[in-house]
Amino acid sequence: MKLLLVEDNLAMQKTLERSFARRGVQVTSCADGARALDRWQASAPDVVLLDLSLPGCDGLDVLAQARAAGLTTPVLILTARGTVGDRILGLNTGADDYLPKPFDLDELEARVQALARRAPARAGREAGPPAFCGMRVEPDSGAVTLHGEPMDLAPRELALLRALLAQPGRAVAKERLYALVFPQQPQFQAEAIEVVAYRLRKRIAGSGTQLVTLRGLGYLLKAQT
Repeated sequence: MKLLLVEDNLAMQKTLERSFARRGVQVTSCADGARALDRWQASAPDVVLLDLSLPGCDGLDVLAQARAAGLTTPVLILTARGTVGDRILGLNTGADDYLPKPFDLDELEARVQALARRAPARAGREAGPPAFCGMRVEPDSGAVTLHGEPMDLAPRELALLRALLAQPGRAVAKERLYALVFPQQPQFQAEAIEVVAYRLRKRIAGSGTQLVTLRGLGYLLKAQT
């Protein structure tokens, strides 16, 4: 089994590497959220262990980007954020399981094995990356196609659409979208996401998909009626 461990605490990282290596698991480690998605795509893991509090990019942002890019690898979140709200947010973003710190190593390994056993069955059910109203995020390129044809979008419009396609029909907060569309770009104000949303709404007009603004909640995609 191949495991991707995204954890910035080096002591914990080494402990988990040794523990899984003793059981014959091949571990690839990453300590930076900004590089995690590239490492994920390059290593093609069977399971991802993902910490939430990461430098460079929050773990939930990494997860949202991965799901938007069509990556379906099972994800187990490891975090000190143990509230019910945090667990719900993680699961709604696309996580498969959640284990608060501190945790028992035997329990962690059992959960990882359970996710790995489920992965082949889930992969067999999927005929490709998920689609919504004919829109699909291509896992290799990250491009969005509409009925098989690439959509002509500016980079920030593309990033916003990918994030919304990861959770079609459900509102995504402006703050989270801002972090995905303007990563590590503090020169932009939070309201800049509204400009990108306005442009994207015009781009997808007539596609059968509608970009809806929900005051106080964020944005969502829904089928045009």
